[in-house]
Amino acid sequence: IPSKDDLRTEKSNQEELKDIKKPYEGTSLLQDEHNKDAKLSPFKPQPPSLPKPVGLGMGGKNISFEEKVRGRRLRNSQESLTDPGETGSSTDSLKEDTSSNGQGLASGRPLDLPPMETPPFRIRTCSFSETDSEHSDPNKERLKPSRIILSPLQPSGTYPPLEDSAASTSLRTTNRIDRDCLDYSVMGRRGRSERLQRNLSDSRLLDTMVSDSASVHSMKSTYSVLNPIRPRDVRNRSFLEGSVLGNGALLGAEELDRYFPERRLGVYVATWNMQGEKGLPYNLDDLLLPADTDFAQDVYVIGVQEGCPDRREWEIRLQETLGPYYVMLYAAAHGVLYLTIFVRRDLIWFCSEVEHATVTTRIISQIKTKGAVGIGFTFFGTSFLFITSHFTSGDSKVYERILDYNKIIEALALPRNLPDTNPYRSTTSDVTTRFDEVFWFGDFNFRLNKERGEVEAILNQGVGADMSPLLQHDQLLKEMKEGSIFKGFQEAAIQFPPTYKFDIGCDVYDTTTKQRTPSYTDRILYRNRQADDIKVVKYTSCSSIKTSDHRPVIGMFQVKLRPGRDNIPLGAGQFDRSLYLEGIRRRITRELKKREAAMKNQNNSTVCTIS
Repeated sequence: IPSKDDLRTEKSNQEELKDIKKPYEGTSLLQDEHNKDAKLSPFKPQPPSLPKPVGLGMGGKNISFEEKVRGRRLRNSQESLTDPGETGSSTDSLKEDTSSNGQGLASGRPLDLPPMETPPFRIRTCSFSETDSEHSDPNKERLKPSRIILSPLQPSGTYPPLEDSAASTSLRTTNRIDRDCLDYSVMGRRGRSERLQRNLSDSRLLDTMVSDSASVHSMKSTYSVLNPIRPRDVRNRSFLEGSVLGNGALLGAEELDRYFPERRLGVYVATWNMQGEKGLPYNLDDLLLPADTDFAQDVYVIGVQEGCPDRREWEIRLQETLGPYYVMLYAAAHGVLYLTIFVRRDLIWFCSEVEHATVTTRIISQIKTKGAVGIGFTFFGTSFLFITSHFTSGDSKVYERILDYNKIIEALALPRNLPDTNPYRSTTSDVTTRFDEVFWFGDFNFRLNKERGEVEAILNQGVGADMSPLLQHDQLLKEMKEGSIFKGFQEAAIQFPPTYKFDIGCDVYDTTTKQRTPSYTDRILYRNRQADDIKVVKYTSCSSIKTSDHRPVIGMFQVKLRPGRDNIPLGAGQFDRSLYLEGIRRRITRELKKREAAMKNQNNSTVCTIS
């Protein structure tokens, strides 16, 4: 039973507690009146919060402004780590506590009281704008506002609606979710996550692709934008049954749609008879990167006839021109016939092993000036064959050129290890039937069956892009119509002047004693198994390169891609690393020389005019 002294002590403590709560209760009533008077929307200005009563420091002494700042910094650094309600806003960084040990202080005397519930309006009302006077009245300070809270800015207009669908191509290609990672996506607009329970074994693959509306909610990896991969997927998937099912393959539809939503591959083909010149053009930008094109292509294929003696130097120059975005996938040669393929470095993982074969059309096989070299590989599920060749020369040797063609299609031994994507349409006597997309280009040496004077008269008429009067006499087009050569091949419309034969260094046709007739000897032909798989974007000549008696011919194409299966031997990202490093080193050196020359010219300038 408590004694009378204990009851008196408890009663005095309760009275002191009521004195402490009075200022809090008064301001709480005022705050409630403010809240009842106006229920404001989050976008309308709100009245400033009422002030928090200023407490006294330890020992009943007022605290200076510097001590307040120092104390707040120390408390804020600890509260940011311990306060579970901390939101990280700028106003939360100025919160205060009554004391570090949770005890209330009044009149400079500590009280042994149970912990009090902090009023809600006390959270964000402290500021550095409190009075700095050391001799001010504490009761007046309790009623003086300690800070002014600015009202939120009103929006100038309505916000645009947010859509959950990824309509743009960039979003579709970047945020497309792999089927193996579908259960990482966030389903539903309200943020509810559902994990799809399914068996991820090789024999049971998901049959439906995730929709674009869900792809934008995909949860990416912690350290990159790549889709996350679960350890059990890496353990269980062998990718050996992809060739049977066709779904879930490394080169399957999911991966293809991720990189090529329209399933179209940009292919750039260039052919050039270099005439065996040792000196290469200083700049190959006009050959590979024409200024009148908007975008670079995905694959660059360059075929050269009568190439320069230093083949390695030629390949380095190509790498230097294309820059670090491209790597040399493969290169093959047959004497002075060079064939080089560059691809974007992001795409080397989707290429199969690369195979090549050569054929000579000379009677003596040791002489390798005429013949063909072919390179074949599979990209995703589409097989490609690129052939560059040099046929027999001479105005009247049409039959010999047809023999060269027949020998090449029969003797070119491709593919060897690569599986045929459509064996039902293949024949053993024609290599061009064993690939989905075939590009055949080179110096075919077919001429115009017309006198030089008549050809020059037509060229001087200024017909512009209409070359039909000349093409009516073209030997190659005539033989293709009769079906004696390039069966199943097509050629884009020719809208450029003949590319042979020029005097070196100028745009004048042959002025030697032979007076050769200008002709379309350099051509690019294509063939596809499925109709309309190849679409021509551009077909023209490069008139700015004049180091040879031939003008280069370039073609840009859009090729349809199909998903692949896992029975394709992958190239594992192989490319010529030493060539890549040397080409990039030269490119950097060239840029540095340009900058030094520009700085030198700038330093040598002595006249400065201001307009």
